[in-house]
Amino acid sequence: MKRLIIKIFLLLGILLALPGSASALPSDSTGTETSACRTRRWDKRVHLKYKRWERLKPTHVKLQYAGGMGMFSVGAGWDYGKRCQWETDFLWGFLPKRYGAGRTRSTFTVKQNYIPWSVSIDNCWAVEPFYCGLYLTTITGDEFWKKEPGRYPNKYYNFSTKIRPYLFIGQRFGVSPGHDLVRNISVFYEVSTCELYLISKFTNRSLSMKDILRFSFGVKVQMFRD
Repeated sequence: MKRLIIKIFLLLGILLALPGSASALPSDSTGTETSACRTRRWDKRVHLKYKRWERLKPTHVKLQYAGGMGMFSVGAGWDYGKRCQWETDFLWGFLPKRYGAGRTRSTFTVKQNYIPWSVSIDNCWAVEPFYCGLYLTTITGDEFWKKEPGRYPNKYYNFSTKIRPYLFIGQRFGVSPGHDLVRNISVFYEVSTCELYLISKFTNRSLSMKDILRFSFGVKVQMFRD
């Protein structure tokens, strides 16, 4: 069963590693329509050109509710690729003490997104009907471990309680306000699950899909028009 779960994660990893993911920082594109963009008039995403140290400047910020990375999480990220179809995010989140075993917890997440399509409705509105990705999240606290503590029998807990890998799919709906600083504001929702939920589903048929799926919502603000 574990081999099946590993194959699922490898398959999505191969998808995210397809040509086009040259780097995790903004690419040095020209800021004008490429030949690929001209053949997809309904997809008006154009990546902007950054020079030197500006390549380190995040292209967007995000606020997300739920998703296995705390009650709320906030962070910044970069988009890249000819059509901005790739995103890499770093987020910090918090979990209130009533959900964190009596203590407020912090979470840290690295998230990779692949957005194959963006459908422009007019000059202002756009819909990203499908995107997918994966993320790794970790939580603070000595009660969580990467390797099984010695006080437990060998392989009693054959998993890490500190680091969780997640798979997700989602949709986004955005509007361009025409502001020099803010290029786009979009709202999104995601459906995610982690490897423990998938293993539990395959080993316990009484679990329903709602037992292993998690919903999250958020806002993304795309910045720096120039």
